[in-house]
Amino acid sequence: MSLTLTAARTILDAALAKSTELGLKPLAVAVLDARGCLVCFAAQDGTSLLRGEVAHGKAYGALALGVGPRAIFKRAQEQPFFVDAVNTLARGALIPVPGGALIRDANGTLIGAIGVSGDSSENDEICVLAGIEAAGLRADVGS
Repeated sequence: MSLTLTAARTILDAALAKSTELGLKPLAVAVLDARGCLVCFAAQDGTSLLRGEVAHGKAYGALALGVGPRAIFKRAQEQPFFVDAVNTLARGALIPVPGGALIRDANGTLIGAIGVSGDSSENDEICVLAGIEAAGLRADVGS
């Protein structure tokens, strides 16, 4: 199975709906396929200048290292030189903080990733999980 545009839009729309429901700060949401290509993106009115890049970096980092953002965050704390070196290889595109997830199908096959940025990492992650659940897929945050 691959990540379809329909599924990616469902994830994005549900993540933004959860943000609105919770009254969070404006979010940016980036959904990437397993190759790391952007499938869909949206930013709510009022997001700050680099929120889209941060959202993309959370998803891209998860795909680049093959683990969820929480695992990358933990590794950045334990092995900062490694994560810095990987980020150098990625030309600065990796954002090593929670607020994203790998997206897996029912069989556990990796089909993409999502990154959300705009509120706290914890609130960003709540929106990530709501989006993936709405599409009937599995989230891997790397906890």
